[in-house]
Amino acid sequence: MEKIKNIIQASIEVKQQVLQNEELIITIEKVVTLVVNAFKKGNRVYFCGNGGSAADAQHLAAEFSGRFYIDRKALPAEALHCNTSYLTAVANDYSYDVVYSRIIEGIGQEGDVLIGLSTSGNSGNIIKAFETAREKKLITVGLTGATGGAMKPVCDYLINIPSSDTPRIQESHIMAGHIICQLVEEKIFGPL
Repeated sequence: MEKIKNIIQASIEVKQQVLQNEELIITIEKVVTLVVNAFKKGNRVYFCGNGGSAADAQHLAAEFSGRFYIDRKALPAEALHCNTSYLTAVANDYSYDVVYSRIIEGIGQEGDVLIGLSTSGNSGNIIKAFETAREKKLITVGLTGATGGAMKPVCDYLINIPSSDTPRIQESHIMAGHIICQLVEEKIFGPL
């Protein structure tokens, strides 16, 4: 029972650090604004990640394309790993490192937003996707752990959770993602 309490406390402590980090709060607010502006201009929001972060990417994309709190029109958001035929073909024929950059090369448009989730910030396929996104003038948002890793220099906006513990980072990624989803939905469709 004590171990369970310690894990819950560790999650709370990371979120307390996020709460105290004014710069991080401002960045989240900026991301809300840029996503709202992208949707209002007819652009799309793409998400990518690996493993648990892929599941989180899919979860957050569904909050936009489905609904969060409000019954409303769908917003154009997509997790880039959901087409398994594409993913496995590109990984097999080229390399897993290009599975996200190649699809951004094909479908990304100037003004779209690419959100990449990587607890380490060192996921090669997300870094390559961000590099391609920048070439195509997409806006890049990284959700990482404390340092931002190798993703930091290729992020237009970095939400770097102050932790090096993967589960605690992922828990805060979902919190930050839910905040973004809720505020974007409210700004586009009105408050609850």
